[in-house]
Amino acid sequence: MSGFEDFLTPQITGIAVAVLVMLAVGGIIFSIFQPTLSGTKRRDQRMEAVAARPQTEKQRKLIRDNDRRKKSIQDQLKDFEQRQKAKHDSQQKVSLKVKMEQAGLEWEMKHFVIFSIVCGIIFTILSLIATGNIWLTLAFGFVGFLGFPRWYVGNKRKRRFNQFLEELPNGVDIIVRGVKAGLPLADCIKVVARESREPVATEFRKITETQVMGVSLAEAVSKLPERVPVAEANFFAIVVAIQQKAGGGLAEALANLSKVLRGRKALKGKIKALSSEAKSSAMIIGAMPFGVGGIIFLIAPDYILLLFTTTAGNIIIGGCLLWMFIGTMVMRHMINFDF
Repeated sequence: MSGFEDFLTPQITGIAVAVLVMLAVGGIIFSIFQPTLSGTKRRDQRMEAVAARPQTEKQRKLIRDNDRRKKSIQDQLKDFEQRQKAKHDSQQKVSLKVKMEQAGLEWEMKHFVIFSIVCGIIFTILSLIATGNIWLTLAFGFVGFLGFPRWYVGNKRKRRFNQFLEELPNGVDIIVRGVKAGLPLADCIKVVARESREPVATEFRKITETQVMGVSLAEAVSKLPERVPVAEANFFAIVVAIQQKAGGGLAEALANLSKVLRGRKALKGKIKALSSEAKSSAMIIGAMPFGVGGIIFLIAPDYILLLFTTTAGNIIIGGCLLWMFIGTMVMRHMINFDF
């Protein structure tokens, strides 16, 4: 019996292991194929499809309206991109008359010509009194006639754009509060034209005046980036145009726009602070030759006057001014940050 039991024990153990393995494999196969065999998987898929499908006509209409609105917004953005690209290409060559209008100068071309002639005469007389050299006098007269008036218009134009960017977020906030209070957008723009500071008041007043002539509000606002070609004005025109044609929450959109404008303003101030050291260094380097020349003139005037009274000295001055101009332009390009 002992030998027989010793013989059966390995056999029973083997059978038990085989049964356990078969049960394990069967359980794995059952767990894999049970949903398919029982139809549970197909039932879950049908339930998900039914849940994803709109249950009522109201839901289907809401989805269609949302799709239509998204398509309208995409079309509007594409149209604005094309228009802005065309404007950017046309703004590469801005006429002098347009620059004067953007600078806030109510001048005609004859006024600019008179201003140029007066500046040329003043520069010529001052140069003749200061140097007595005919060539330097002609050079300063040329600068006064052609260079200074255009620099004046460009500088005044840039300052007006900066003033517009400073005040635009406040004007947008006024519109947001008015829309939340229930006022129409056109009335809010009139409030901005009446209450804001220049030049925002003037530009928004032109929008209301354009509306009086029968132009739609979206089209009147779209003219703003043409008069003030900055990105912020373009943002405002896009938001208003999309809201007018596609609908949506105007107050929320303009509130987000106000946050963006203030963020860009803060970034601009940060960039100015970071670049102020480089600009100060460039100004010191550019002013050093004139400062040293003035000190030498006070100490030894006969020594420095040779540069103004002799032909070789005039050539040296011309070459130095040319190289200084090139160096100044290089430094200006290095410290001029676009944002």
